[in-house]
Amino acid sequence: MAGFRALAREVRNPRNTIALRRTSLRKCLERFAPYGHRATWHHLCDLAGIAPADRAPDPARLVVALTELEEARAVWLAYEASFADRRKREKHDGIRQPAAVDAWHRNTWGGCDIVPCVSPDAYPAARLSDVLRRVITAMEAEPGDVCPVCSQDRLEWRPDLDRCPAQGPVCADCGIVVPAPVLTPGALAAARRRVLEDRYAAV
Repeated sequence: MAGFRALAREVRNPRNTIALRRTSLRKCLERFAPYGHRATWHHLCDLAGIAPADRAPDPARLVVALTELEEARAVWLAYEASFADRRKREKHDGIRQPAAVDAWHRNTWGGCDIVPCVSPDAYPAARLSDVLRRVITAMEAEPGDVCPVCSQDRLEWRPDLDRCPAQGPVCADCGIVVPAPVLTPGALAAARRRVLEDRYAAV
């Protein structure tokens, strides 16, 4: 099975057919898709000016989309390396019990569904690399009361997510499933309360 870098070379190879280059880009998302496969694809298409269903897009636009993905992957690989170094030091010092942040990281190992979006049509407006930097910064800081990506406080608890985690806070502004460890208990409680308020208001 080809790895991410081998597939990226296929996307850039001008001797390949446009169909193969597009397919290779889609396969890159099987190795690295921060928003989940479909939402990441829609983000890349939006950024590069490609219709998601276009089977013969401009090759230059495919390269733009690939470059966006590679930049984000470089940010994530650097984080994973620093995470592995930290855990090694902690284990050496006798700290065996992982923290809540570490539990989140286990679910994102490899780079898929790092900050999943509940809909392929709703994702942050910022570049992927910037979004990952914001989430990583939030993971390394004290918990806050707002979405780490867009800084909005319209968080709603969703008990019916079709991914891991199966439930969690969703940002109503940028569409991501916010990692619970970056939020304070008060923010999580407010997200649950907002769902109940909306449910009873509709009765």
